[in-house]
Amino acid sequence: MYILNPMPRTAILISALKHEIIDANPFDRVDRPKIIKYNAACFSEEEWRKLMNEAANDNIYPVIVLAGGLGLRRSEALGVRWSRIDFAQNTVLIDTKVVEKIENNKTIAIPIEQMKNVSSRRTIPLTAPVIQMLNNIKEMQGLYKEMFKGSYNKEFEDYVCVDPLGNLLRPGYVTAHFPQILQKVGLKHIRFHDLRHTFASMLLSRNVPLIDVSNFLGHSTISTTANIYGHLDKSSKIASAKVISQIFNDKKRQ
Repeated sequence: MYILNPMPRTAILISALKHEIIDANPFDRVDRPKIIKYNAACFSEEEWRKLMNEAANDNIYPVIVLAGGLGLRRSEALGVRWSRIDFAQNTVLIDTKVVEKIENNKTIAIPIEQMKNVSSRRTIPLTAPVIQMLNNIKEMQGLYKEMFKGSYNKEFEDYVCVDPLGNLLRPGYVTAHFPQILQKVGLKHIRFHDLRHTFASMLLSRNVPLIDVSNFLGHSTISTTANIYGHLDKSSKIASAKVISQIFNDKKRQ
């Protein structure tokens, strides 16, 4: 005999307490673990430009540019597809991500059209450095197809972030290889995901409104963006200061 959809342990204890089977819920005596907030490390604009200039020949360079130049998550950057890019309008639709799975005892990359949340599926404008990178990568992929001919994997021809043989880059490989690039070019260590934070901090330092940054990042709510980057949002603080100043000026005129 087995039970389908068993009750969670917490629900069982609550039910037992309600029916006076137990005198107290033992979970009430347990302290809730504290959430340790990660303080993101970001590159300065100068450091970001150095990375862009000196890592251009690395095979994960497209992933770096998409993460730091558009604020994409690692999985989203790896999932960028040529068919989703509109070069006439200079936009890209983010609707695919690349994840890993183990198949035949081997870790492989697989694309899936299932984003983190509804707002993660978004169309965003392409920036000039990203457009330049895409044009260069498009040309290089054409050369690799000619060079490797039958050895080139055409299954992922629609994807921007592939290796010289046309295979999808694995998320784990990107994460492991990124510190090696930083060490090679002489930059401080940050996580790959911190390129996304770098993108957001650069925009906010230039007084781009928080709502626009939130839309770029694909957060489900602006409160998510505010919780992470609110301390960097100078534009709203400046706007608030102007309003307060205007209130005082109007009072003086009365």
